[in-house]
Amino acid sequence: MTQLKDFVIKAHGGLDRWRQFNQLSADLIQGGVLWPVKGHPDTLARTTVTVGLKEEWASHAPFGAGNRRSRFTPDRVAIEGGDGIVLEELSQPRASFAGHSLQTPWSELQLAYFAGCAMWTYLNMPFLLAWPGVESEELEPWPADSGDWRRLAVRFPAGIATHSTVQTLYFDGDGLLKRHDYDVEISGNTPGAHIIEGYREASGIKFPTKRRIYARQPDGSFNTDPLVVSIDLSNIRLS
Repeated sequence: MTQLKDFVIKAHGGLDRWRQFNQLSADLIQGGVLWPVKGHPDTLARTTVTVGLKEEWASHAPFGAGNRRSRFTPDRVAIEGGDGIVLEELSQPRASFAGHSLQTPWSELQLAYFAGCAMWTYLNMPFLLAWPGVESEELEPWPADSGDWRRLAVRFPAGIATHSTVQTLYFDGDGLLKRHDYDVEISGNTPGAHIIEGYREASGIKFPTKRRIYARQPDGSFNTDPLVVSIDLSNIRLS
């Protein structure tokens, strides 16, 4: 019997096709209440994000005013000028979030870290299920208006920087990712329900273009007000 992770990877375009590419770029529009709460309402409102597909790294350009860009890896985050000169950098950035809650403001470097690890995770999913050290286990189905969604509990190894060690993925009958639950460890373990829609195909891979993130309740439900984060993607390119 085909494992669920194999079924969903195939549904999104297949691992062989995915492994032909090294990086992915997309135009990005973001909104929601999170960014002003963290002190950066406009820095990433409209930008281009690029992520690695074989190594964990990400960059947003522009990053706020001027011709700046961010550079994220799990053990270092930096802000560079348009000429590539490092303006600011921080080693072991995850440690800088110790003691944070949802209301704690972020520095620009902390914003670059969060946005980098978040978008790297989102844009590599569900192919991260085949990443070395990533473990998954099928859970009981989840009732949805379109029929039961199958679910995977995913456990990430320590070497991957992502929202939380354990996350839950929900898939429709066609194997497409429809929801993604996690706790944002660097923001006081804030529980999120991430709703995924608007699939488009790019270079033979299926990508959602509309993402909406809400506060998740203990029973798995969520309210659509407030809208914590909105993410709209277009012009997806793989190379």
